[in-house]
Amino acid sequence: MAPSVRRRCMLLLCLTAIQIGHAAVQTCMDKHQVVGVLRQMEKFLKGQEMRFTEGLRIMKSKLATLQNSVSKLPQADQSAAPTTCPSLEAPAHGSKFGSKYFVGHEVHFTCSQGYHLVGSATRVCRDNGTWTGVGAICKDISECVSNPCQNGGTCVEGANQYKCTCPQNWSGSHCQHQTQTAPPEWSVMNDPAFSRRPRCAQVNRAQHCSCDAGFHMSGTSDNSICQDVNECEVYRLDQGGKLCIHECVNVPGSYHCSCPSGFKLLPDGRGCEDVDECLSQQHNCSRGTTCINTGGGFQCVNPECPRSHGNISYVKTSPFQCERNPCPMESRSCHLAPKTVSFHYLSLTSNLQTPATLFRMATAAAPGRTGPDSLRFGIVGGNSRGIFVMQRSDRQTGELILVQQLRGPQEISVDVDMSEYSDRTFQAKHVARVHIMVSPYNF
Repeated sequence: MAPSVRRRCMLLLCLTAIQIGHAAVQTCMDKHQVVGVLRQMEKFLKGQEMRFTEGLRIMKSKLATLQNSVSKLPQADQSAAPTTCPSLEAPAHGSKFGSKYFVGHEVHFTCSQGYHLVGSATRVCRDNGTWTGVGAICKDISECVSNPCQNGGTCVEGANQYKCTCPQNWSGSHCQHQTQTAPPEWSVMNDPAFSRRPRCAQVNRAQHCSCDAGFHMSGTSDNSICQDVNECEVYRLDQGGKLCIHECVNVPGSYHCSCPSGFKLLPDGRGCEDVDECLSQQHNCSRGTTCINTGGGFQCVNPECPRSHGNISYVKTSPFQCERNPCPMESRSCHLAPKTVSFHYLSLTSNLQTPATLFRMATAAAPGRTGPDSLRFGIVGGNSRGIFVMQRSDRQTGELILVQQLRGPQEISVDVDMSEYSDRTFQAKHVARVHIMVSPYNF
């Protein structure tokens, strides 16, 4: 082979500027060396391609897993837009209690006096955005059913009231008076103590007679007499009310008001105020009991803690509170039992206007500790079915509300509870036993 051809072949087998590390080295190799280098480069590229493909496969797998996890959580958006139920209106002639329409919230309905409820008194918002129960309506209670009209009178229904149409010779709101024989309702007759002789004088040859204040002239001009005016009846007939808050006592020429036992007359001479026997030390409660003032009286109380059973026992920490003793770790029933039981005594007047908030129950966290993130309130006992509702007033407070008027004297008990939850897990329960004493008076 000629020298020129040999030089060209060697040039073809010469690799120039092959980068090794950070240095570029110019070298010439023979054919076998070049083939070896090419095979190493091919292996290196295949390895890089396999690692890239495997990394891409792992990334796709993780993205698919994340997407499946998100699709299985339909409630994830509820924190931004909680499921609600349609708004509910108060029935005609009734009231509605509860203004939140989120899932789990309750709405209560009651009717005004003279109406009764037909339908559901309580409705709860369900997870699917609908309410439990059926719509509530208030139907009129016929007052003529009790036959209030006497002596053949006819009862006529009106708007929330009735009227008696009386037969001839009978009168009064219930046809209870005979027209031809009934004396004036405001005049005191047939009692000498309530009669006076008039004061008479001759004026211009004519006799003029008059009566003292609190009396009126009765009889003929030849035989006149001053009869007492019953101011209590005059005020009732003219004003449609009562001159005294409790009892009006008519006396000759005047009147005075009286109060029942356990009350004192106010400076205005008409109203009555309860005497607080506990505050004024006018009670006879023995040691170990506590005096509770009531309308017109008092009670001596000493509430007892719930009886021990199983692993559950209580200790009295104050006159009106018991606390549960520590529970064994394995006793689930003990942990579900009330952590505290408190006792509360309320005195109410008869026919208190409703709705009326009587009692509030709230939670408070110990210093340095976070409180529960959710509370649930409810009525769990007592003898007060349908008289009260328990509803939330804010995030940490529940209210016991009287929804039916009460007439005394009577005593009612109602047990309300407050359950604490953290991350939807039950933490503790507290029970308040409310004892309500209704006075027979409305003042």
